[in-house]
Formats: sequence, structure tokens, C-alpha cells
Amino acid sequence: MLSKKILFLALACALLTTISSAFGQGYPSRPVTVVVPFAAGGPTDTLARILAQRMTVSLGQSVIIENVTGAAGSLGVARVVRASPDGYTLSIGHVGTHVLNGAIYSLQYDLLKDLEPIAIVASNPQLIVGKRGIPAKTLQELIVWIKAHPGAVLVGTAGVGSPSHVSGVYLQNTIATPLVMVPFRGAGPALQALMAGQLDLLFDQASNSIPQVQGKTVTAYAVTAKTRLAAAPDIPTVDEAGLSGFYISVWHGFWTPKGTPKEVIAKLNAAVVDTLADSKVRERLAELGQEISTPDQQTPQALGTFQKAEIEKWWPIIKAANIKAE
Repeated sequence: MLSKKILFLALACALLTTISSAFGQGYPSRPVTVVVPFAAGGPTDTLARILAQRMTVSLGQSVIIENVTGAAGSLGVARVVRASPDGYTLSIGHVGTHVLNGAIYSLQYDLLKDLEPIAIVASNPQLIVGKRGIPAKTLQELIVWIKAHPGAVLVGTAGVGSPSHVSGVYLQNTIATPLVMVPFRGAGPALQALMAGQLDLLFDQASNSIPQVQGKTVTAYAVTAKTRLAAAPDIPTVDEAGLSGFYISVWHGFWTPKGTPKEVIAKLNAAVVDTLADSKVRERLAELGQEISTPDQQTPQALGTFQKAEIEKWWPIIKAANIKAE
């Protein structure tokens, strides 16, 4: 009797493996949806649309963008966690949605256990940008101006606990001057408010703000990186501008629901790698100040390891700053 049960289990496992393999070989047979957890027009949305267009070629199926906003991106991630693990619903997100939110929100999902990593895509330092009416011309002058208006300077954020919010708190602590954080439903709306003069400052991904800096609708004071951006070489680094070591980078990656067949994840990873190797895509991302990850960092395993390391790095800092969802 026992041997028959063992034989039955072995046959069942073999059948499931065959089905899984066949499923992977036939994937994708219909359009793939990428859930962007922020509003259209923001940096994550822009990046997703550039990649989706080229991934359509790699996958041989349309790649559709779906914007699901709210709770600093956590609603969009939850949408993917609840989706069928078949590779047809993907999550694109960054250090905010897939790292920081876990320390700020009482999530109904586990960032490491309920999602399968596909690939890290690119990283983007932030720009410290201000409205055109601010009298300060340099970062040092800006800090003096902020200190002269304690508790009155409005800093836009892409939501509570977003990278822009954490950056604002980081600046507030660094210069020992209170700032007023104003949350929006994404970086796109926050930048629009800055351009309209409704905000004073914004920590924004370079990919989102460079066009407006070049159009002179906002003022850039520094890039939060060790080196200047090739896409905007006139903007000084924080070290050069007098805020040494104030480094913040927003990296993006792709995930799929837990339980997605390995063969499907492999095909998705191959599509991302192929897309990132395309010269036109690389040129477009470079224009936005995006730094593409190296080939050895484009594997699912590399993203999983990096995401875990980022959680271990940032969660203690966020909890010490008592940043909580409102």
C-alpha cells in the first residue's frame, strides 16, 4: 500500500512538472500587464512605458500599463500580489514600494515572501529642486533660506514613506530645521504642484525633473550622488554644493506574484535583459539620468539579494525616525 502511494505521488509530481514546463513554453499567449503603483506621468510610469514598448518585441505580445495609485504605491503592489501567478500581471516598483513601505505601512503582504523577483532595471539619483520664486541660487543659499523660515517651507512628496518623503526627513535632520511635508499621489502630481508654485521644494528622481529643469520651470540645486549626471552635467553633486555625503538613489525592478513558474520568470527576465541591451532604450534611459544595472545584477537572484539587503539597511532608519502612515 505504501509503495502505491509513493508511486502515485511520484506520478503526480511528474505530471505537474510536465504541465508547468508546457505552460512555460507556451507563455505568453496573451497581453501582459505591468502595474505601475503611481500616477501616470511620474518617473516610474515613464520608465515602465519605455521598457514595456520594447518588451513587447521581446515577448511577442503587447505589454500594457495599468496605473493603480494610493498609499505610497502599496495598493498597486497589493494588486499584483493578489493576481494569478501566471506571469500575466507584473509589478514594477522601486526602493519605496518594495522596501520602505514595509517599515511604514501594515501591509497585507510580505515584500519578500509574496513576490518573485524578475530583474533590477536601473537606478536614478534624486535632484533637489525648488520653485522658481525662491531667491536662493545655490544649495548653500537654499539651506540658509530654509533656516530663515523654520516650519514654513513646503516640501512635496510622492506619498508618506516614499523616497522623496524619506529624503525630506533626512534633510530636515541634517540641517536641524523643521520642514512641512506635503504628500501627493505620486511624483508627477508633486512636480506639477512645484511648477505651479504651490510647493517650495521637492526631492525628485532625475528622470522626472530634468525636462523641467532644462525648460527652466523649476530650479535644480544638486544631484544626490557622488558624480554629476551625463544627462545634466551642469547640476552640481551634493558634495560640490556643500551637503557632503547626502546620497540617495531610487532603483527600479520587476516582480511577479509568488508561485509563478520558473520557466515563466526566466522568459520575463530574458525579455528585460534583452530590452536593457537595446541601444535605443539605453539612450533614452541615459537621457533621463537612469543608470542601467550591469548584466550580473540583472538576474532574479541578484534582485532578491539586493532587495533583502536594502530592507536590512533602511527599515531601522525609518523606524528610528518614526515615519508612519497617516
